[in-house]
Formats: sequence, C-alpha cells, structure tokens
Amino acid sequence: MWKKAFQFRLHLFITLAQQLQGQTSNCTIRALSVMVEEQKSEKPVAKFDLEKEMELRFEVERQETVQMELIAGMTEVFGTELTRNKKFTFDSGSKVAVFTWHGCTIQLTGRTEVAYVAKETPMLLYLNCHAALEQMRQQAEREDERGPRVMVVGPTDVGKSTLCRLLLNYAVRMGRRPTFVELDVGQGSISIPGTMGALYIERPADLEEGFSVQAPLIYHFGSTTPGTNIKLYNKITSRIAEVFNQRCEVNRKAAVSGCVINTCGWVKGSGYQALVHTASAFEVDVVIVLDQERLYNELKRDLPHFVKTVLLPKSGGVVERSKDFRRESRDERIREYFYGFRGCFFPHAFDVKFSDVKIFKIGAPTIPDSCLPLGMSQEDNQLKLVPVTPGRDLIHHLLSVSTAESTDENLVETSVAGFIVVTGVDTERQIFTVLSPAPRPLPKNILLIMDIRFMDLK
Repeated sequence: MWKKAFQFRLHLFITLAQQLQGQTSNCTIRALSVMVEEQKSEKPVAKFDLEKEMELRFEVERQETVQMELIAGMTEVFGTELTRNKKFTFDSGSKVAVFTWHGCTIQLTGRTEVAYVAKETPMLLYLNCHAALEQMRQQAEREDERGPRVMVVGPTDVGKSTLCRLLLNYAVRMGRRPTFVELDVGQGSISIPGTMGALYIERPADLEEGFSVQAPLIYHFGSTTPGTNIKLYNKITSRIAEVFNQRCEVNRKAAVSGCVINTCGWVKGSGYQALVHTASAFEVDVVIVLDQERLYNELKRDLPHFVKTVLLPKSGGVVERSKDFRRESRDERIREYFYGFRGCFFPHAFDVKFSDVKIFKIGAPTIPDSCLPLGMSQEDNQLKLVPVTPGRDLIHHLLSVSTAESTDENLVETSVAGFIVVTGVDTERQIFTVLSPAPRPLPKNILLIMDIRFMDLK
C-alpha cells in the first residue's frame, strides 16, 4: 500500500515537472520571439564621417523611411543647407546625395538600399557654373540688362532636374530671385505630370518637400510625352516665354536673376527641334548639356554663336529609373497634389452636372491629309479643340480647370487654376463625381481632359 502511494506521488511529481518544463520552454520561446520582433522593429543606425568635397549617396528601400541628421560640420543636399541636429525624413524610393565642402558627420537611421561615400563628384564644376552665372547677373545689374537665361538639356536620367535645383538654390542663397521653367511634362516638379509651367523662386527648396509652389503659372498639356502633340508642346513653350518676358519688364529683380529651364529627355528628331525652339523662344544665353557629347556638338552647330554651350558630366550617383518607378513617381506626385505632403490635406468629393461644364480635348486624332478641310494642315489639327461628351470612359481621368471665362478665348494658351479627377459617372442622373482640392463649386466651367489616369486608392 505504501509502495503504491509512493509510486503515485513519484508519477505525479514527474508529470508536474514535465508540465513546468513545457511551460518554461514556451515562455522561453515567446521571450525569444519578442526579442526577435524587437530587433526587427529597431531601425539600424549608421554614421558617416565625410571629409571636405566628399559626398554621401544613399537610396531608401521600398516601403521604408530613413531619417538623416547632421551631427557635426556643414553640408548640403542639392544646394539646400542642412540644419545641425535636426532630423530629416526621406520616403520610399528617395535617392539622396549629401555633399560637404568642409567636412561633416552624418547619421542615417533606417534601412537603405545602398549607402556609400564618394570622393569623385562633379560638384566643383557645378559650382564654377553657378559662379559664372552670378558674374553675368552682376554685369546685368551694372549695365541695366537682363540676367542669364539657362537651359539644361540631356538624355533621360542624367540629373537635369537635380542640376536645375542646385543652380536655383545657389542663386537664391545669393539673394537672387530666379524663375524656374519646367518643360518636362513627364515629371511635373512644379505641378502634376502632363503640365508645363513656371515658378518664381524666393527661397531655397525644402529638403523634404522641394520648392514652395504657392503661386505657379501652369499650362495644360495633357500627356507625359511631348511626342503625342509636339505642336501643342512648342506652342505652350512660346507662351511661357512670352509671359516670362512680360514679368521681366515689370520686375527688375526677376529680369536680373534670369531663369533656369528644365527640359525633357527626348533629344532626337522632333525632340531635338523642340530644344532648338525652346532656346529661340526664351532667347537663352547658356545651354548646359549633361553627359552627351553628340548633343553638345549639334547644339553648338545649330544655335547662334553668342549662346554659350557647356558640356558637363553627370554625377556618379545618378541612376536609371525603370518604367514602373516612373509610373509610381507620377502617381505619387498626383496623390500629393490632392492629399498634400504625406497626407496633410483632405480633398473634397462632390457631384457635377453634365450641363454645368464644358469638357474639351486639345488635338484631334490624326487623319489622312486628303480628308482634311481645304487649306488645313495636320499641325492645325493638333491645336484643334474637340468637345468631349461625358461618359463612363471619363472615370479616373484627370481634368484641368481652365481659367478661361468662355470658349471664345484661346484655351491652348490659357493657364489653368487647378485639377480634379473623375471618380464616378452616373449617366442616368447626368452627373459625375470628382475629387477636388477645394470645395464646390468649381471656379470655372471649362475643363480640359488629360490622357493621364489616376486611381484614388488612399
């Protein structure tokens, strides 16, 4: 009897011990799991000590953010100076180059796709270019003339937009007020893609948000490639040049400061002719060619002898962008227009009656010359206004709100007040729903349709 009781107690003790051991193992596993998750959630921190005239280049991983902080020294990003001990956040896909003239220490917090320090950079050449432009501005002040008008050209993905930003920032830091002319319809750094325009620069670009776009002058083009309607592209270019000249007549500071023109990466055939047309329309003084000797020699041959043509190398940090990346960048640019930088705005959704607006498309479809009216050419057809009847195919299209009061005005050369996107169409009720940055009603009733679509997935 006693032996059986002892065996029972021993069995109970062993069972309890096994249960306790199992619980301990589970607790240990859970603790280890928590530690692993914490390690995963902790963002890596890296410090970089840069000597003078060195550059830190990094790219942010997809679905990640990276914080950058200047610990010591002085440095700049595309001509914008960094404030010490202030954290700057860069979103997914950002490509950043941090340059220092004197030396500095930079700390990065977050996961980067790549981060390295480069000793060889073209920044000294870019600075010399800025210094030459500043001398031209000083001479313009002394002799009561206009300042330099600079056009930056080159193939796709050579850093044209970055160089424009650099030259504009350096000019503003010298007390100038240059005008930024954006002719790259595929990018839309002033407004959304599919537009062209100009912006009066009064302060350096914000490191995260870019230049302040409080009052840009924007024109509707409607596509992300100039080749879809080269006649319209050249027409708008001439119109922007005309408006810029008018501003220079009444604003002496704008005239002396000049302008910096960013162009498309299409540099062959009609694209090259568009570059020559731009140089003529703006009466440019300087053409900066990035990374293509052939284009440099062609422009040197075809432009007047008094136009200074300069060949500069691209930065080693410039990388080629894929079609998917370009499409995502365009969508993000449009999303930022409606929702603000990192979602700080709340757009309005409301219905618009078919009868309350007039929708047009600039440029009629190409037809054989034999079918054109007598005396009309294909070029005239590219500037024709085609009425658009609202239907279900209007969904997700972007529409420009023209500032024109009536169709009697030249809609091609009239600026736009803003943009809306169609999110739904009800043909039975004869209304369509739009997403707008401002509440109803629309400021004007003439709308211009774009080829660009945007699906509001926020």
